[in-house]
Amino acid sequence: MMACHAARAVCVALPLPQAAASTAGALPRLRAAVATFGAAAALATLLATSLATLLATTAVPAHAGQVCRDEPLSAAEVVKSMELAKKTYEALEASGARVALVARAGQDLSKYRQTYSHIGIVLRDHPAGRWTVVHELNACGTASSDLYNEGIGNFFLTDLYRYEARILVPGPELQARLVQVMAGRAPRRLHEPRYNMLSYVYSTRYQNSNQWVLELLASAGAAPGQVETRLEAQAWLKAQRYDPATVEIPAAVRLGARMFRANVAFDDHPFDRRMAGHIDTVNADALLRFVQARDPQARVLSAE
Repeated sequence: MMACHAARAVCVALPLPQAAASTAGALPRLRAAVATFGAAAALATLLATSLATLLATTAVPAHAGQVCRDEPLSAAEVVKSMELAKKTYEALEASGARVALVARAGQDLSKYRQTYSHIGIVLRDHPAGRWTVVHELNACGTASSDLYNEGIGNFFLTDLYRYEARILVPGPELQARLVQVMAGRAPRRLHEPRYNMLSYVYSTRYQNSNQWVLELLASAGAAPGQVETRLEAQAWLKAQRYDPATVEIPAAVRLGARMFRANVAFDDHPFDRRMAGHIDTVNADALLRFVQARDPQARVLSAE
């Protein structure tokens, strides 16, 4: 099944566990070229025109909570995205890591005192290819999500607000556990397809993309066998005193979002907190802080 990456990106995302069919004979060749990241600027410029044409022929897009947009990325945006992808790939190669978290900035979240909008788990030795990002994406205009395997290039081929990435490399012990968890059934078992961009951190009714990552980290951080379900993941997070970093959203904004956005709901939040405008959801910045606080051997890298 063909699905598109992010709000304005290329139709090459791979839903787990099936691989997507190619859009045309040229697309696999373009993807292979992107994956090599040879001379970044020259390669990105060469690909930009072809990719911009391909981007205009996409199906229903999948994204991580961004506003749906129909127009494709421009050639200049493709070039900048590919340059960021190359820098991220090189940072991962130099890190010596087996697995890491990679965050991108797809929206301006400064009014909520946040920087990054979306996190994926990137694996060095993945069956789909070296440094494959596994993440949850929302089908644009719907309240559903799926899991996707994508190369670093595809991960950044989206409507970015800022062309920078944050990479968090866990310590060796957490890396080993996370690789083990990602190789099993946990990614599917801990995925909830009912998507809510502002899902409550301690509810299993919905899930947002960063919540899926957080609950997988709970499975990796807990003792083997302790976290097998979302309820168990959330119980472990409570025991670890996970701080979701409350977002303040006034009633008028909540009403408008619920009426006009299929992927936003508030009925999973505690009534008193919701009425006061206190929305306790899972965001990328708080997730990164949580991992750093629990794992003294974690390292933070940047690409921009």
